[in-house]
Amino acid sequence: MKQLTAKKSLLNIIDRFPTARILVIGDIMLDHFIWGKVNRISPEAPVPVVTVASESFRLGGSANVAHNIHALGGSVNVSGVVGNDGMGKKIAAAFRDLNIDVKGVFALKGRPTIVKT
Repeated sequence: MKQLTAKKSLLNIIDRFPTARILVIGDIMLDHFIWGKVNRISPEAPVPVVTVASESFRLGGSANVAHNIHALGGSVNVSGVVGNDGMGKKIAAAFRDLNIDVKGVFALKGRPTIVKT
């Protein structure tokens, strides 16, 4: 009986998700992917030598959480800090493309945007 009640409760929460307003606060970052082929290992260190074929960027950290909430149909606002640089502008543009409000995202001069490669 408890399992049925818990399942109904969970389904009720899921049904209400699109009406929820969620604020995500945290480290806004950009994930940088380098795609290529490894043909050899460097003789100086045990590091693969990559011939780069392409690069891509994805929202990372709390920006990824906000993106996932949006993708699931939730209403999300995001708050955090990025640098006043090209990568920070790339994050703001990605949020705008998703219609995620950027009023809570602050671009600070002299602070680099967090980028994980």
